[in-house]
Amino acid sequence: MIIDEPTRLRVIDWLTILLAASLPWSTSASGILSVIWLIAVIFTLKRADGRVLFTAAGGLPVVLVLLGVAGMAWAEVSLAERWDGLDSFLKLLFIPLLLIHFRRSGRGMDVVIGYVLSCLVLMLASYAIASLHLVLRHDPGVPVKNAATQSSEFATCILGLTYLAYDWTMRRRWLHAGVAGALMLALFANMAFVATGRTALVVVLVLLPLFAIMHLAWRGIVLLAGAVVVVVAAAWFSSPYLRDRVEVLRTEVQRYEATDARTSSGERIDFAKRSIAFIRTAPVIGHGTGSIRDQFQKSAVGKTGTAGVAAANPHNQTLAIGIQLGFVGIVVLWAMWIAHLFMFRGAGLVAWMGLVVVIQNIVGSAFNSHLFDFLQGWTYVVGVGVAGGMMLRARAARGTTGA
Repeated sequence: MIIDEPTRLRVIDWLTILLAASLPWSTSASGILSVIWLIAVIFTLKRADGRVLFTAAGGLPVVLVLLGVAGMAWAEVSLAERWDGLDSFLKLLFIPLLLIHFRRSGRGMDVVIGYVLSCLVLMLASYAIASLHLVLRHDPGVPVKNAATQSSEFATCILGLTYLAYDWTMRRRWLHAGVAGALMLALFANMAFVATGRTALVVVLVLLPLFAIMHLAWRGIVLLAGAVVVVVAAAWFSSPYLRDRVEVLRTEVQRYEATDARTSSGERIDFAKRSIAFIRTAPVIGHGTGSIRDQFQKSAVGKTGTAGVAAANPHNQTLAIGIQLGFVGIVVLWAMWIAHLFMFRGAGLVAWMGLVVVIQNIVGSAFNSHLFDFLQGWTYVVGVGVAGGMMLRARAARGTTGA
């Protein structure tokens, strides 16, 4: 049976929707769907589609992956460790393929809706198990994964709904704007009272002022700032859990500085110091793909406390790339981020969604290796690929170019 091209494209649309909807819930389902998606999309590619590789937005992710492949040659670790290191890079290959597909498909927004609806169902499940005082995982109120990933997903939705609430208000669609505002408050309340991810809170506090500067007049900025202050103050004074999650940062750093005690914040400081030292010993091309754990193990020999921890992740994306690929890799990483930021220049919901995904990844990558993490990495790949493809489709319809 020969399947015509429109049917094949619809199948890929649905696979992408399912992939996006699976991200908040299951790494296994997302992994399986990504493989099926890749096989399906390969059979729809045409020679002209290769032009996306010659754009900064589509080509630089591939360059970073190729550097990861090359880095296996000079890594002084086992072949298994080299392959394990390369695996963190491979998801970036999906970005140009998603750009190609959603430049020709008109169903990119369905993917966004699928992701948001999935997150809203997760939010309801979180409230349900929290209200029943069930502890299904290490973090109470978290049905799957952990508080950091759940808050990251909810932060993405809050920032997307911010634009919708603004747009519907401007068009005097008060009911729609009210629903968007209510969903934003429900998602934020979950982050404040049920499961707090501190990085996600930082992302929201960075992107809301950016949204105000980009879209609001000075009166609107004042009103938004006032609303944010009221909501944050209410959450702060009414949620001991939120206060504890934030204040523990200070106490952890103080304990680390005073006693070298192993704390989450102290380890991040130590990992950063040691990572910079590793990069200095191989500044140009790094120690090779998969070398992070080996470098930490060597530096931890004979040491105790935080300095004796043999980490596999420096909890910073720039440092994770720098250890393995040196300044060459760091330059390509930041060039990719900047290219993706420029791809989303312009007005409209899609441009804002793209900016949210990219800036969220950049900010989050100061505290975690988010491109290498499963959920955050795939959220970046799918978000940039789908929204970027929609931007390219819109520009093609207007007769303009740019990627």
